[in-house]
Amino acid sequence: MKVRKSLRSLKARPGAQVVRRRGVTYVINRREPRFKARQG
Repeated sequence: MKVRKSLRSLKARPGAQVVRRRGVTYVINRREPRFKARQG
């Protein structure tokens, strides 16, 4: 999982889900697991 300033490019990928947990934003992609990222 990468920590990134901007998740916009990862959100646009097919299969991406944006999840907010305890004020932290995650992008989870089950189709392409290498595009997991965290912000905040």
